Parts: sequence; structure tokens; C-alpha cells
Amino acid sequence: MSEDFLKVALAAKEAAAELAPLPRAPKDAALRVIADALVSRATEIVAANALDVERAQEGGLSEYMIDRLRLDVARVEAVAEAVRQVADLPDPVGEVIRGNTLPNGLELRQLRVPLGVIGIIYEGRPNVTVDAAALCLKSGNATLLRGSSSAYESNTVLVRIMQDALAGTEVPAGAVQLVPGLTRESVKELMRARGLVDVLIPRGGASLINSVVEESTVPVIETGVGNCHVYIDAEADQDLAIAILLNSKVQRPSVCNAAETFLVHAAVADAFVPRALAALAAEGVTVHGDDRIAAYGDVVPAGEEDFGAEYLSLDIAAAVVDSLEEAVAHIRKYGSGHTDAIVTRSVSASRRFVALVDSAAVAVNASTRFTDGGEFGFGAEIGISTQKLHARGPMGLPELTSTKWIYTGEGHLRTGAGTVIASRAAGDR
Repeated sequence: MSEDFLKVALAAKEAAAELAPLPRAPKDAALRVIADALVSRATEIVAANALDVERAQEGGLSEYMIDRLRLDVARVEAVAEAVRQVADLPDPVGEVIRGNTLPNGLELRQLRVPLGVIGIIYEGRPNVTVDAAALCLKSGNATLLRGSSSAYESNTVLVRIMQDALAGTEVPAGAVQLVPGLTRESVKELMRARGLVDVLIPRGGASLINSVVEESTVPVIETGVGNCHVYIDAEADQDLAIAILLNSKVQRPSVCNAAETFLVHAAVADAFVPRALAALAAEGVTVHGDDRIAAYGDVVPAGEEDFGAEYLSLDIAAAVVDSLEEAVAHIRKYGSGHTDAIVTRSVSASRRFVALVDSAAVAVNASTRFTDGGEFGFGAEIGISTQKLHARGPMGLPELTSTKWIYTGEGHLRTGAGTVIASRAAGDR
């Protein structure tokens, strides 16, 4: 482990111990100071980001990836506002999840507590640097941030500004750290820092997430990959279906909750597919369709890779299915467990779809784009978990905590015969 990495990891671990017992007020005050600092130093942030964008353009990064990377003053102000929203949210730390008095008189409580040091490995979007730091801070955690090299200038400045802001608060400035280095080796150091880092959260494409899951010795919360589906049922309102499909695909195609496949029930294919192809074409979307979709218009022939793709662009796969059950089978085969939607006027169809589709979020007559911490009212999210352990779906503040059991007695002793109260036993002698 390099000295540079060890330095920031130890600083984060020390800061986590100081941060964990802090009450809500100093954490909220620190977040508001960070938000103000981001706005007041927006020009500095945008200038650093321009270097990243220029380098990305020279390197041939796609238009959609550059959009994820780019910051302007308005976006910086939006990031700062998200920090203020996190400050306004309830503090999960110390919440009593459950508790009772046992028959032997022990008082038992389960409380939310911080996880400790959270490592975040992410691609492209520098807003994640601030979102992640704010959520971790509010939930009492220190964070080690490892963004992509494409955003290194932006991330460096953002972390510096947050540390400068924290220096004048009760929150230790070491609670926000940037992992040094631009090479793959620095990522590996974070993934193997068991004992220094309590949990890793990767945010990015399938290759990044798979790499972190497979190579880390630190526990990982799997997030992000979004092969999301919109299924148009036989009982769908077709005008509504067109609107939901377009919003799911086009509103922001480069994010994980954008739709990547739409499925159409054969009973409505003749009426719906031509309309859908025309509407998508008007928005510049390329459709990768199976043979049954191709019968209605000019599409790119779709194979296994097309249906398994997370395009993150103005591309979408499409297929005709003969039943709701066939749609569910398609989703189970190709989906990523992120978000899948049904458009239907049938209550029974919607209930069956919800029951059968095993994804972190299932939408009924609504766009897939709503699977988002902000839209769910959580404030800025750390990511969208597609696993089933600890956290699933948009991860807000409660998902960044663990629990601690506290039991309080009056000298309770466990014996082979049951419970003895030491103080009472002493009084009997």
C-alpha cells in the first residue's frame, strides 16, 4: 500500500471516529457551509472542469459521456442546492429501529449507527463527488472518493473546496478525502484496504461494477447498471404508453434509469409499434428490433447483445411478446434488476407484473426515470443498489447506516438456571 494512499485512508478513519458521535446540528451546519462555498467558488470549479472536458473531447469521449462530465455555474448551483436538501433531511443516526423490555428485565434497543469509512468508486460525473460526500457526512461517515481520471481536475477542486469549508466547522476536514493517483493501481489500493475501509460503493458501467465486486476484499454494495424495460401491455392506453416510453428513453439517455428496451404485447403491436417507431425516430432514437418489430419499419436487427446492452445513448432495443409472462421472462433474462415498467389499464395485469418482476423498482404507468433518490424524496442519492443485501433501490441516508444493539440491565448475570440480578443477589448475602 503506497504512503500517499495510506495517509488519506488513515485520515478518513480518524475522522470517521470523530464524526460518528456528532449530533445533527453541527453536521447540518457543515453541509450548509459546503453549499455556500461551492456557489462562491463556482468559477474555480467550472475552470477546472473545462480542462477535463477539453481532455475528454480530445480523447474522443462520446457526447453523452461528456454531458455527464460537464459542469457549468447552473449545474454547480444545483449541486449546492442538493447539499442543502441533504442538510434539511432527518438524521438517521441514533434512530431506534426496534426495542423492548425482555422478560428478564433487560431493556433492548437497536439503533442506527454510521458504517464508518465508505469508499466510492465512480465514473465521469463530478457531481457524484459532492453528492457522495454530503450523504456520507450527514449519515456520520467519512468517505474516500475515487472518481475517474477523466474528471480528476474537477474532483480535485471540489474536494479541496469541501475540505476548506469543513476546516471552519465542528466536522473534521479529513472526513472527505480524494484517493490520490490516476492509475488503476490507486483503485486497487482502495478495493483492498480491508480494515481501513468499511464498505465500497461502485457507481458506473457494468465493467467497473463487475471489476469492483470480483476483485475487492472490502465489502461491496453493488449499484448502478440499468438495463431498464418498458412493457406495453395489451390493455395499455397507447397515448400514455408513447409518452412514458419517450420520457423513459429520451429525457436523459445517459443515466442508469433510462429505458434501454421496450416490449409490446402482440395484441396491440399493429397499432402501437408504427407509432412508437415514428415517435422515437423523431427524437433521433435508433431502434434495435427483433424480426417482429422489423416487420413494422426500418430498424437495426437485434441480437442477444442488443437486448443485454445498457446503451446510455439514443438507442433502444425492442421486441414483440405474446403475453405478460413472456415479457417478464424477457426481463428476467436480460434485465439488470434496476427498474422495469408496465403501461396498462388493467389492475390485474399491473398486480401480476409487480409480483413477478424481481427488480429494485417496478413502475406502473410511470416513467423509469423516477427511480432516483431526489425524486423519491431522499435528497441526493449515493447510488441505486441492484443487489438484495443491506440496501436495494435508491440509497439515501438510512442505507448508509448499520445498526448497533444496546441492552441495559441492573447487574443482570446470565447463569445456567436463568438470569440473576447481581445487585439483588449481593443484598441477600
